[in-house]
Amino acid sequence: MMEEQQIDQRSGFCPSNSVFYSKRKPLPLPPNNALDVTTFISSRAHRGTTAFIDAATGHHLSYTQLWRSVEGVAASLWDMGIRKGNVVLLLSPNSIDFPVVCLAVMSLGAVITTTNPLNTTREIAKQIADSKPLLAFTTSLLLPKLTQAAPSLPIVLMDATTHPPIPNAKIVATLHDMAQKEPSAQRVRERVELDDTATLLYSSGTTGPSKGVLSSHRNLIAMVQIVLGRFHVGDTETYICTVPMFHIYGLVAFATGLLASGSTIVVLSKFEMHDMLSAIQRFSATYLPLVPPILVAMLNNADAIKKKYDIKSLHWVLSGGAPLSKEVIEGFVDKYPNVTILQGYGLTESTGVGASTDSLEESRRYGTAGLLSPGTQAMIVDPDSGQSLPVNRTGELWLRGPTIMKGYFSNEEATTSTLDSKGWLRTGDVCYIDSDGFIFIVDRLKELIKYKGYQVPPAELEALLLTHDAILDAAVIPYPDKEAGQFPMAYVVRKDGSSLSESQVMNFVAEQVAPYKRIRKVAFISSIPKNPSGKILRKDLIKLATSKL
Repeated sequence: MMEEQQIDQRSGFCPSNSVFYSKRKPLPLPPNNALDVTTFISSRAHRGTTAFIDAATGHHLSYTQLWRSVEGVAASLWDMGIRKGNVVLLLSPNSIDFPVVCLAVMSLGAVITTTNPLNTTREIAKQIADSKPLLAFTTSLLLPKLTQAAPSLPIVLMDATTHPPIPNAKIVATLHDMAQKEPSAQRVRERVELDDTATLLYSSGTTGPSKGVLSSHRNLIAMVQIVLGRFHVGDTETYICTVPMFHIYGLVAFATGLLASGSTIVVLSKFEMHDMLSAIQRFSATYLPLVPPILVAMLNNADAIKKKYDIKSLHWVLSGGAPLSKEVIEGFVDKYPNVTILQGYGLTESTGVGASTDSLEESRRYGTAGLLSPGTQAMIVDPDSGQSLPVNRTGELWLRGPTIMKGYFSNEEATTSTLDSKGWLRTGDVCYIDSDGFIFIVDRLKELIKYKGYQVPPAELEALLLTHDAILDAAVIPYPDKEAGQFPMAYVVRKDGSSLSESQVMNFVAEQVAPYKRIRKVAFISSIPKNPSGKILRKDLIKLATSKL
């Protein structure tokens, strides 16, 4: 217990080992080693009745029906020869069937791998070649893409059309028929353990090509406990699900975590502002998880929204993907006074968990990613010297805890460069932790611009540009330069009617930053390319800028 006496209660920092400890209440983790995440979730007691509602059709799926379907699909998969460790691919937009497939596959100890419906045939083929699934679940709309990507892969059709829409598709069953199957008492269950792999999600690959992340049942169960502890959940909460379930954020919240609480989840197959707002009104939703661009759109159109929709039931908005600025938080609180903004920070590699703000007061530490999640430890490491740093010093954030992945799938090299032997995950995010234990993300390590040996964080310059009255959006990238190595270049979206010039942008920044951080080139663009979770696609902008060289 020596260590505990040395931990600073305010920051969570322990000087003897340079580790920051979480200030949140510790997690109860199951003592039993033979447990899968599906069983863990389904055995939680709650008083909830409706699990899912399809926003488009109004179709309800009760908890009883949900677990009955999961059992039926699992029994059918077993009969098809799916065993522990086998990989099953799921290619589908959000639907109330998506979680059924995930939970059934994981209950057998088999591994679920998801892929983005917007991916090209080539990208899907690449993931299939890498993960080697024995079976795939998809919808008739996405069937052509999948058969083209993998002509011989056996397919389960998730919508109830009986005739194959494509003559040569290898359709072996429909989800509807599988869900109806009576589970047999004789079925031998393989022993699934906490350290067995449950999911294989491909991270967006901010550092090059995307990699398969192996998460265990232990990782997911720890994440379920964090979700339950964080969302003050009772059986009466209703969540709107617009974030993609194939992505870690959607998968941990909607296909797993929240089901343990008895909450109701209203599913939208894709994000559309009108559908989302009318679903909040129609189903009296209380929680809305989203990504920053949607929150900003709700703020910018607040008056029109409040005229057209009754969203008084909404009490919580959960934002993930990128920290929100002071202007956005205060603007939102002003327009929607009875809604509390919560923020979260996590990676696919940490099962979507890392840090969060759990009250408006915490969110008002502007720019913070929050306090460390329960059971999670952090170190701030100087990328050059490898020294671990104390409070208020900037370096790379390393995380350790029960949600950290097992490693990258069949990629030993990537695993050893990201996970060290003591279980620390190098996040690649440049951060500092303040004297109250709040984490602030400065930038991505890989995205730092190196100007004459100085490190320039693009995110800092972007935040500054967004304070200009005539700028709607901005992105900053490294531009190659013989003399300096790189210098900061800005892509700027002007507000309607603005005649802002390049030199005005450069001068605006130059007046407020150190000389080495100055923007030395500006281009105007109609919109900044971003991924579905609102992160700037700098790689695309770098390509665009350097293609003219």
